[in-house]
Amino acid sequence: MRGKRRTVELERFEFNLEAELFSLNADIIGCRYRHGLYRRFIVTDNKRREVSVAGIRDRIVHRLMYDYLVSIFNPTFLFDVWSCRPGKGLTAGLDRVAKFTKRYRHGWFWRGDITKFFDHVDHQVVTQLLRRRITDPIAVDLLDQIIGSFRANPRERERERERGLPIGNLTSQVLANIYLHPFDLMVCHHIKPLYYSRYGDDFLVFGQNQAELLKWREEMISYLANKLGLKVNPKSDFVLPVRRGIRFLGSWLYPNGRKLQNRNRRRAQERLNRANQSSYRGLIEKNENQKHLRIFDWQTLIMLGENDGD
Repeated sequence: MRGKRRTVELERFEFNLEAELFSLNADIIGCRYRHGLYRRFIVTDNKRREVSVAGIRDRIVHRLMYDYLVSIFNPTFLFDVWSCRPGKGLTAGLDRVAKFTKRYRHGWFWRGDITKFFDHVDHQVVTQLLRRRITDPIAVDLLDQIIGSFRANPRERERERERGLPIGNLTSQVLANIYLHPFDLMVCHHIKPLYYSRYGDDFLVFGQNQAELLKWREEMISYLANKLGLKVNPKSDFVLPVRRGIRFLGSWLYPNGRKLQNRNRRRAQERLNRANQSSYRGLIEKNENQKHLRIFDWQTLIMLGENDGD
């Protein structure tokens, strides 16, 4: 039923597209724009997540503000921040980590991620970070609307601080990079590890030995807690030698090669269709041996034959 309402909303908007866009533009310029409610639903893939989807007018504003924020903040981010950036991405990030896995094969690494990162983004902190570079009153008003439109738990009255960004918003991705940018700077300019990489709220730190990594780990955990109100996920908190392999972003990376995690290989097999075949083949080719690539090509031929038969 909700899906049908959204379809009707989209059709109505598209039917009156010019008038709707002129109306939205007038509201933005006049600082009359107010963010609407979210449609929330649960998805279960690798883990259970609540996704929040904004209305059509709001999604247009999110697209505008995403482009605006990227143009301002992207040049300030560190090179090895790979998520939600032009010319970056998952594959390029994994290629870069694989390079340093070979280079520091005799070293150690700490792999971590943030517990429910998007739920714990402090509205006050992210607003302060934005105001350092954004002074345009219209942009400030739109960002205040976007950030203030969401609360991690809408049924709970916040005790002292508003927190949370919706996973479904395009702007949430670039706001995540802005929020974690001070952490990136602290790691690279204060900790100064052999190598540091971050994709979203997943990160890797390379060091010479275990003692060094454990010392850095305590400093970084303290910074995340005290400055950003974030906690490291205990289920993904590992300090290990590089030679044992690094499980990161759905892949296993070793000094002498790499492979997909089993669940990601199964996902590629189960979700294979004509539209995503080339993307999945590139993923298999990058991370698997010739045997698995041949199996994938054989599955593709079977899938295409079944579709042609229909």
